[in-house]
Amino acid sequence: MYGTGSNAHSVRSFAIADRAQATRNALIVAARELFVEKGYFSTGIEEVVVAAGVGTRGALYHHFADKRALFVAVFESVEEDLAVAAASRTAPGDILERLRTGLMGFLDASLTPAVQRILLIDGPAVLGWQQWRAIEEEYGYGLVRTALQIAVSEGSLPDQPVDMLAHILLAAINEAALCIANAPDSEAARIEAVTVIDQLLAGLVPAPAVGGRRHGKSDPPGGRRVDQH
Repeated sequence: MYGTGSNAHSVRSFAIADRAQATRNALIVAARELFVEKGYFSTGIEEVVVAAGVGTRGALYHHFADKRALFVAVFESVEEDLAVAAASRTAPGDILERLRTGLMGFLDASLTPAVQRILLIDGPAVLGWQQWRAIEEEYGYGLVRTALQIAVSEGSLPDQPVDMLAHILLAAINEAALCIANAPDSEAARIEAVTVIDQLLAGLVPAPAVGGRRHGKSDPPGGRRVDQH
């Protein structure tokens, strides 16, 4: 009898947990769609509750302290989607070329409505610069640092302070994405950003020696040649 009652209690507990998770997910999905369409500041809590179909504001406040907390969950859901996309993206070539592919993938994503509105426009305004950077680093820093560490261990890059380099590269790509999102012509801004990031990556690779001396040009990852003036 005890075992039967215990099992029934466990089933009920799992069912309650499943319903709670489904409610939370519905709120995040609804809020994400509204934040992208209208922006965080123009979206009301009641709109989110109605769009999610969860009944009352109480359901929302059971999971999130306020609208800002809900925005953090939406922000992280967009970051997770980017991480999944990056993990599924394959690229030929060495680790530096794969790193470049990942960075350029983020620049491409900065043209999409969800990334533009939630991560790059509303994100810094709602979260504040420090929390915005902290979340960005949580999702992006480890990936960049790992790629750089592999490049150093393989000899593709000279030994150097990998932690600092990862921070600098991540800051550069985030700033480029912000510029793209806020530019009057996002496509033109992306083209400029790709050129600059390519030059930055090219500068990480030692120039090939010619006749015992360094040549004035180097090949960035992917074989593009960039003049170093």
